[in-house]
Amino acid sequence: MPSIATRIETVRRRIREAEIAADRGPGSVTLLAVSKMQSVEALRQAVAAGQREFGENYLQEAADKQDQLADLAGLHWHFIGPLQSNKTKAAAARFDWVHSVDRLKLARRLDAQRPDGLPPLNICLQVNISDESSKAGLSPADTLALAGEIGQFERLRLRGLMAIPAPTDDPEEQRQPFRALRELRDRLNRRWGLQLDTLSMGMSADLEVAIAEGATIVRVGTDVFGPRPSPAAKP
Repeated sequence: MPSIATRIETVRRRIREAEIAADRGPGSVTLLAVSKMQSVEALRQAVAAGQREFGENYLQEAADKQDQLADLAGLHWHFIGPLQSNKTKAAAARFDWVHSVDRLKLARRLDAQRPDGLPPLNICLQVNISDESSKAGLSPADTLALAGEIGQFERLRLRGLMAIPAPTDDPEEQRQPFRALRELRDRLNRRWGLQLDTLSMGMSADLEVAIAEGATIVRVGTDVFGPRPSPAAKP
């Protein structure tokens, strides 16, 4: 089985090739290693390979890892999972990014609970871009409205949009929701005079198409760490 360092280099090569194919500059896309249910040792191996951006879905699991990795400088933590209103305090205090803001109440609590002395919390609005009843996220219309409200919060910095489109193996079908998210981001910028610079979209199976449509952060788990451990083996 390839090492984590080898896997990371392979994913970075894919990203570079996709940037070239899309006529985008080198380094325009950030690799976010999705590390949920991965061991602290696996994260240390990723850090040794130069990875600094990590995405977590579960607050307590993430807090445990952050505490055990406190000796490592320069790590950036992204919360990418569903966030309940009564659990925003840990997200506001421990993370650099929250990708899954989908209602005003969450934004208000994150702003109020962001500790003094920390820079504004980077946030993305999560959009249900494929209109799936089983998925969280805002409709495009609600995204437009919420984006206009975020400016009132001094401790939040709205950076862009996140989506998890319905899975498909067809490249053209993959492309459509990514394009729709980019176009929605552009509408927000025009409507509210914003300068949103982030599209968090694309995973192991579709990162090339996402990059072609403007992704700036791709969230990759399996192709970085290998198959995810079973819940029984969760660290």
